[in-house]
Amino acid sequence: MNLFTKFEAGLPLAQFLKYGTDAHRARWQAAAAQTVLTGPQQELVRTFTRRTNVLLLAGAWCGDCSSQCPIFERVAEINPNVVVRYIDRDEHADAQAALQINGGNRVPVAVFFSEDGHEVARYGERTLARYRALVAQLTGEGCATGFVKGDDPVQKAVVQEWLDQLERVQCILRLSPRLRAKHGD
Repeated sequence: MNLFTKFEAGLPLAQFLKYGTDAHRARWQAAAAQTVLTGPQQELVRTFTRRTNVLLLAGAWCGDCSSQCPIFERVAEINPNVVVRYIDRDEHADAQAALQINGGNRVPVAVFFSEDGHEVARYGERTLARYRALVAQLTGEGCATGFVKGDDPVQKAVVQEWLDQLERVQCILRLSPRLRAKHGD
């Protein structure tokens, strides 16, 4: 499966959220309002020079998605070289099958592509900081609530971990001999 075709068919966030209910959209809006990049994080994002296409396999109903996906929106607001598109997990069952994690249908899953559609990396569905917190709690909760508090240290770590993935992708793209030849740098 060529997942870049899924990116090309993907939706901007506002259109993607039509898959959800008013309550789902409200949860995403609340999480987005609490998702803040620090000054140093913003400075890092501004250094991204290569276009990075990010496909997010998600569910509008999903708490993990509503708490993590706004991170990508903040990055894209700061740097237009980061282009984010969403596809619904259930509507794109073929992509979900290709992006299973540990044999399961999990979201969100991010697939990072170069400007010309080559897959660079995949990452999902929760970051290490979130998994550490869940293991520590051992609540048995199947899907996080999606409620984000701006001062939550775990959420701050999640933001940093996603930025680390984006920075890694940028480094791969900046050092790519193919792209360096194309851009003369």
